[in-house]
Amino acid sequence: MKESEAKRAEDVLKEFDKESDTMEYTGFMAKIVAAIAIAFSVFQLYTATFGVLDAQLQRGIHLGFGLALVYLLYPTCKSWSRHKIHPLDLVLAVLGAAAPAYIIYEFQNLVLRAGTVSDVDLVVGAVGILLVIEATRRVVGLPMVCVVLVFLGYAFAGPYMPGVLAHRGLTLSQLVSHLYFTTEGIFGIPLGVSSTFIFLFILFGAYLESTGLGKFFIDLANAIAGWASGGPAKVAVLSSGLMGTVSGSSVANVVGTGSLTIPMMKKLGYHKNFAGAVEAAASTGGQLMPPVMGAAAFLMAEFVGVPYIDIVKAAVVPALLYFAGVWLGVHFEAKRKNLKGIPRDQLPKILTLLKERGHLALPLILIVYLLVSGYTPMRAALVAIVLSIVCSALRKSTRMKPIEIVRGLEKGARNVLGVLVACAAAGIIIGVVTKTGVGLKLASGLLELSGGMLLPTMFFTMITAIILGMGVPTTANYVITSTIAAPALVQMGVPVLAAHMFVFYFGIIADVTPPVALAAYAGAGISGGNALKTGVNASKLAIAAFIIPYIFVLSPVILMMEGTAVDLLLSTVTALIGMVALSSALIGYLADNCRAPERILLVVGGLLMIKPGLLTDVIGIAIFAIILLFQQRRKHQIQTV
Repeated sequence: MKESEAKRAEDVLKEFDKESDTMEYTGFMAKIVAAIAIAFSVFQLYTATFGVLDAQLQRGIHLGFGLALVYLLYPTCKSWSRHKIHPLDLVLAVLGAAAPAYIIYEFQNLVLRAGTVSDVDLVVGAVGILLVIEATRRVVGLPMVCVVLVFLGYAFAGPYMPGVLAHRGLTLSQLVSHLYFTTEGIFGIPLGVSSTFIFLFILFGAYLESTGLGKFFIDLANAIAGWASGGPAKVAVLSSGLMGTVSGSSVANVVGTGSLTIPMMKKLGYHKNFAGAVEAAASTGGQLMPPVMGAAAFLMAEFVGVPYIDIVKAAVVPALLYFAGVWLGVHFEAKRKNLKGIPRDQLPKILTLLKERGHLALPLILIVYLLVSGYTPMRAALVAIVLSIVCSALRKSTRMKPIEIVRGLEKGARNVLGVLVACAAAGIIIGVVTKTGVGLKLASGLLELSGGMLLPTMFFTMITAIILGMGVPTTANYVITSTIAAPALVQMGVPVLAAHMFVFYFGIIADVTPPVALAAYAGAGISGGNALKTGVNASKLAIAAFIIPYIFVLSPVILMMEGTAVDLLLSTVTALIGMVALSSALIGYLADNCRAPERILLVVGGLLMIKPGLLTDVIGIAIFAIILLFQQRRKHQIQTV
């Protein structure tokens, strides 16, 4: 990659991904930050190996390390120096470590007081809550802060709220006590999952990235699909799907793979608005791809109360359908514009790649095997971290030096900060919801708005999830949508897992849904295209994510929750054919350019096939087959003239 392109990609990442916009220390300060980050990772590895501490102690130390690093790495103002720490940030870093440390120091006394807070407790708790909110502003962004502030305001304004939203209201002491000194608020389930499973998987991802796995995925995708029609676009889809197995950010995925694939797509002939959209849709889909799912899979397992491996199994078929939809979109666009692939002699050889760097993917294969075999996610991640280092040593070209292993500890701690802070802030939201009961009240409001009917309830829940997911990272996105929107579906009798997957999908798809489509805007930043048009194109390519959630609510067979293997196979095959019909309708090409009536019929046929049911499948396939044969005949007649 040219130096100018690399700089542009870095600037785009910092603009659209706040987690990447950090201080750039040198000298003594760089060593201090590195030492704190390494100590953080060592603590997490120690507790994962020898046993997790009591909930509040484990989460308190986790939050203390996280807040200290956030205030050292993310300046108060963008205009401040990026090479020298401001005294205010230094003070806040010390307070960030001290506020959770108070819980650790006073743990026995707090247990004995059993919920009664002293004046000192009140001050420390209030400071801790404010520090979490400010850290959220710096790392996650204002959308998340606004949601948190709205819920805090609601906690105090209960007596003045209209109708079902009214409640008795909370005093400052009650709120601080609940949010900071129990495991129902900041130190609740989200931070608990962050302090155990999520940290280890993010550390695992940091080591995989250090071994060069990302470059291997891109080269492998080139070898597999680079020669096909519209090759670079298919490379983007495949490589982003592979990277999504370990990545936790749509925007970071766009910049990481898009800085290589988007210029290739433009060079081949794809319009810049479409090239940016392909990478945005594919990278967003990476958050839907198991086993990590942007770290939300672990939270979902805790919230739903099912084994983690059940979440992974449920996510497999929907994720494959999503990527099939994006792949078909770029294929039909390539056929419509007659775009060829890259000559095979310019592409890497699959066997050579697997021989030279295939061992880098072994930890990913092993972690899936361990999870299926019954290992806990924490133990599986711990083994995979060790194996990633061992596997890299199998060849001299990929071997990690001792200093790189140490730097991996630092990188893992840095990479977890966004998720950590988002989980702490999400804890504030959950704390207010549990204390006021607003979750059920919002669910009742949605049900009343929809007249108690399932499809309108699903539609309003979809809109709510998309709005709540705008500009919010994956983990916090899921926590917010599952807390506020999912209860409405559960009240309608939808299985809990299906309801949570429904809101998760629509929260994630906000990354490519205008007007706040961060992944699409990042793609446009690299391609030089129009942000809004890139977002519209990305939404078309991601059409599967707007349809599939309705299907697994109406028929959870594709979540592997019910039915036989034959039912699953039939549902998957017909849904894939339906995706072919829908993608061709949106792009305007099947076997030939589609006319308006054909596009309408293809949409109808596609939706009928995606919807489970023998009658709808037969009608949908008939419509699709007739249009396909008609277009093939028309194209043949034109060619013979």
